[in-house]
Amino acid sequence: MRNTKYNRTQVIKYLAITFIASYAVEFGVGALYNRGNPVAGQLVMIGLMFIPAIAVLLSAGPSALKEMGWNPRVRKNIRPILIAWLVPAALTAAGAALYFLIFRSHFDISGQLLAETGGTEALQQLETAGISYPMYVAISAAQALTYAPFVNTIPAQGEEIGWRGFLYPQLRAKYGRTKGRLLGGVIWGAFHWPLIWLIGYEYGTGYIGFPVSGMLVFCVCTIALGTLCDWLCERSGSIWLPSLIHGSFNAAAGVPLLLCRTNTGSGRLLGPAPNGLIAGLPLMIFAAVLLLRKEDGHEK
Repeated sequence: MRNTKYNRTQVIKYLAITFIASYAVEFGVGALYNRGNPVAGQLVMIGLMFIPAIAVLLSAGPSALKEMGWNPRVRKNIRPILIAWLVPAALTAAGAALYFLIFRSHFDISGQLLAETGGTEALQQLETAGISYPMYVAISAAQALTYAPFVNTIPAQGEEIGWRGFLYPQLRAKYGRTKGRLLGGVIWGAFHWPLIWLIGYEYGTGYIGFPVSGMLVFCVCTIALGTLCDWLCERSGSIWLPSLIHGSFNAAAGVPLLLCRTNTGSGRLLGPAPNGLIAGLPLMIFAAVLLLRKEDGHEK
């Protein structure tokens, strides 16, 4: 997107503000969950996504926002937009299919997840409305393919301004494209660590090595997804594209969970969502190809 000169002071300030503020908020989310108020906790987590953007303003000033590419240049970026919009669903579906092919006993179409999160009343409400659980899954998948990615783009933008708009270009200037993406992915993953510990974010709590193994597996996911986000940011010249692919993955990732037993224990580290080591293989392979690509004879 632009030639960025590494600014050590700004990077340190950005990381300090981001992690101090986000960890404080995440401990607050943990307290809300422990007090039996997960709905409020989820709302706070949406606000959490805007901390990286605020940290950019406080560490580098408003001028840092100007060169992030606010014009989506739709006509020029038709193909990147389609990639950002649709590829996450395709990768998620491929990974889920692989996971359920290996762990066939984990496949469940009874609505176990909905019953545990919304109570048996949630299933009864569906039946009253004339909607079967398979139909509910199909509707959720349709939402993930249509409008949900664009709705999710707004909160995702809060993170992308910080990560792909500010931090990744800084790391690229200091360490090169490949090492910068690897380091940036670990930092992005660490941003979520208190949630993984306090509320079982993404993987629950019943897996081996809790919470450290979940933290490490999630970093593998954020390295891979961060690579795709950064690649689209560079290719399109617009901060909107990494925000869209981020939002698309958030929309698609929950659909495979609707088809899975909820008591899989350590299996949750493997899938069926794309942040698992098996279900995430299509995403990881895509990211590895991008990491290994060369440009003008030099490693990216």
